[in-house]
Amino acid sequence: MDYISSSTKETKKLAQKFLNLKPNARLIGLSGDLGSGKTVFVKGVAKELGINKNITSPTFVVEKIYQHKSGKLIHIDAYRLSSFSDLEVLGFNELLSDKKNIIMIEWPELVFSQYPETMEIIKFSYVNEKQRKISW
Repeated sequence: MDYISSSTKETKKLAQKFLNLKPNARLIGLSGDLGSGKTVFVKGVAKELGINKNITSPTFVVEKIYQHKSGKLIHIDAYRLSSFSDLEVLGFNELLSDKKNIIMIEWPELVFSQYPETMEIIKFSYVNEKQRKISW
């Protein structure tokens, strides 16, 4: 499915729609250029999960974990990582084994040579200065 978003508000609503269409998604890769809407999308997911914290990109800390009513939202920015072993240091396999967790990874192509079968991939791209194409 392809969507065009013309604002951060629309991108957040698409994130909420994604969660409603794919309620069993637990591992989500967010692929796209800098500034294409990946973190805004995570903010929309957090809102839908009832997380009322300020969601920011974990670029420098790599990982942020937010508690929600039935589990955790794990937001990973792999921009500064170079392989899957970098994820293993974060306890990735343990996080993934907990079915209550939702793991969202920005820049998944930097740590996975091949995406896991269970990973939902969402692609973000520029249409123009104000619009983004979001596909899943």
